[in-house]
Amino acid sequence: MLQVLADFHVHTLLSPCAEVEMTPHHILLRAAEFGIGAVAITDHNASANVAAAMELSEKYGVKVFPGMEVECAEEAHLVVLFDTLEQLASWQAVVDKHMNGMMNDADKFGAQYVVDAEDELVQVEERMLLAPLSLTAAQVVEHVTALGGLVLAAHVDKPAYSLVGQLGFIEPDSGLAAAEISTTGWRNGCQARWQRLTGFLPFVTDSDAHNILDFIQGPKNLLTVEELTVAEVRKALQGMEGRSLVAGKFSDYLEELL
Repeated sequence: MLQVLADFHVHTLLSPCAEVEMTPHHILLRAAEFGIGAVAITDHNASANVAAAMELSEKYGVKVFPGMEVECAEEAHLVVLFDTLEQLASWQAVVDKHMNGMMNDADKFGAQYVVDAEDELVQVEERMLLAPLSLTAAQVVEHVTALGGLVLAAHVDKPAYSLVGQLGFIEPDSGLAAAEISTTGWRNGCQARWQRLTGFLPFVTDSDAHNILDFIQGPKNLLTVEELTVAEVRKALQGMEGRSLVAGKFSDYLEELL
């Protein structure tokens, strides 16, 4: 079995709310430095920086899950994870069809940069990514699952942009793989409070990082699996066949921070 620290919710500078330091190269470099063995690149309704991160995966010995943070029609955020760029491209095509057509105001919301593995600018994304799709949460789960991915309910303990905040609760048969507790929520020990409201889904803890310090310091998951795949993550979340996921873990190398 493999045992790695995993962070399933990391933004790059393609997300308008992320700092420009959040390039794929910088994220992978710091992940390797601080013992984070797996990351998911999850920008808002977009995936153009995932390929660069995956290109760097072997160099730094860090697994990259192609992913996205989706804003569904309920104005709640969902994290979706896949195994391959082909799956992600198929999902991006679905997302593109259900965007609202608005253009980004970089002065108001922040610029949205696509870069390559060397941190060179490829293009500026002009569409407004911080906006809900016309897909409901149930439709997101249906599409992503059909493509072989899994879906996490993002930061369920937050009042804004969470399924619980928007709907009041999550149905037990939602098809979601897990519920994510935010950094603040986990440190405040609020997870027990949210079990019933999240349909008793397993919990994960991710950094939801928009800057490098938050990425390094944010909570991770101790993942025990045979291989780093979506199917194995699903088994770990369910505690099947010796796989496991323990939320609320942190890098052992934080004391090395300058």
